[in-house]
Amino acid sequence: MRVHRGPQTSPLLAILLLLALVTAACQPPEDAPADVAADPDEDDDVAEVEDEPAEPDDCEIDGVDRIQIGGLGALSGAHADYGAQMEMGANMAADEINAEGGIVGCEVEIRFMDSELNPEVAITNARFLVGEWGAHFLVGIDSSGVALALAPVMDELERVLIVTHAATEKLNEEEVYENDHRNVFRMSVPVYQDAIVAALIVADMPEITRIGNIGADYEYGRTAWEMFQETLQEYRDDVEFVSEAWAPFLTTDFSPHVSSVMAADPDMIFATPWAGEAVALIRQAQQAGSFQQLEMWWQAMGASVDVLEALSDEAEADAFEGKLWGTGRYLFNWPETDENQAWVEDFREQHDRMPNYSAQTTYTAVMALRDAVEAAGSVDAEDVGAELAGMTINAPAGEITIREDDHQAVYPVPAGRIVYDEQWGMACVCADLQVFDVEEYYREPPFDD
Repeated sequence: MRVHRGPQTSPLLAILLLLALVTAACQPPEDAPADVAADPDEDDDVAEVEDEPAEPDDCEIDGVDRIQIGGLGALSGAHADYGAQMEMGANMAADEINAEGGIVGCEVEIRFMDSELNPEVAITNARFLVGEWGAHFLVGIDSSGVALALAPVMDELERVLIVTHAATEKLNEEEVYENDHRNVFRMSVPVYQDAIVAALIVADMPEITRIGNIGADYEYGRTAWEMFQETLQEYRDDVEFVSEAWAPFLTTDFSPHVSSVMAADPDMIFATPWAGEAVALIRQAQQAGSFQQLEMWWQAMGASVDVLEALSDEAEADAFEGKLWGTGRYLFNWPETDENQAWVEDFREQHDRMPNYSAQTTYTAVMALRDAVEAAGSVDAEDVGAELAGMTINAPAGEITIREDDHQAVYPVPAGRIVYDEQWGMACVCADLQVFDVEEYYREPPFDD
């Protein structure tokens, strides 16, 4: 019997057909997401678990998944290190808080934006951080003008703002105390440090009788110079204020300012440009021989780490002849407590540099918010503000009390001569440190006109 067979398939063709079938079976279906391959052996239960949302945080505050803190600082230009250090300090605090379980179980998230030292930009970014990103609180602010512009806006936004750098006394004395913008606080020492401390030091230096000013030409520089003159005249009637020159933001050539002020033959220069502008000013004055003619150069925020880093070589060479004085809103070398030294070392290990005052004040602001939220059990501005007012907090800078009347943080910061120090391997405000009781130089409410 003959059996009829169909056409025969060659062995090679059979192998190719088998490979094609296997390949097709391993492909995902056409409607599968491009980044997810279908696995015919995958357990259905596993797939269902992957599709479930993440477990919610253990936040104990109703309606809050995490606590979001927005930051506004100078993050560009010659002053950018201040905003960068603010962000470092805020993130350092958030990391510590989160490692300990958060604030009443709520994870802390930080987001910084560039204020550009511009009130309009800062207000726009504050509105974005609150309205779009969802910030519960704001911290930062370098510029006095920006701080004054934001104060009334915080009422509208219904958020607490803790200023950690801007120094004008008008913020606490007028905007908070007189105008009742109660959502605004300040964690950094104001212009009292720049001006009144300088006057208290010069009051005991009879060799200084003629004083010139090279000022930052905006709110901070002008209010500092005015306050310095008024205070010194309370102690000395033999001083003359012989010259002044004003430098706007982003000045790079200070030679005309130095020449015009030095032409009046002063014994002392009172200077308020800061950040990279301070470095340029001091270097140009030194190159012009000013330090040979002076008894003292007072650089109001000369303790800023970016300034100290930049001037370390000159300080090591004694280019300023021991006549460069400065202060800050915190010194990394003071107070000489275990807490401060440990914090400085932690910061140094994380960032390979020393902390600026804006890092410490912002770190402390976030820690104060932690304590206030835990006490209030809420992120509501009124509830948290009530806890912040009158609070005492132990910080790297020492014990800090936030006054109830004007929401100003009160703590002492030394002033002294800027010298090179082998221990730190850089310039610092380390010589002839003078520390005044806060009662001697913090103005208190009710404030005089």
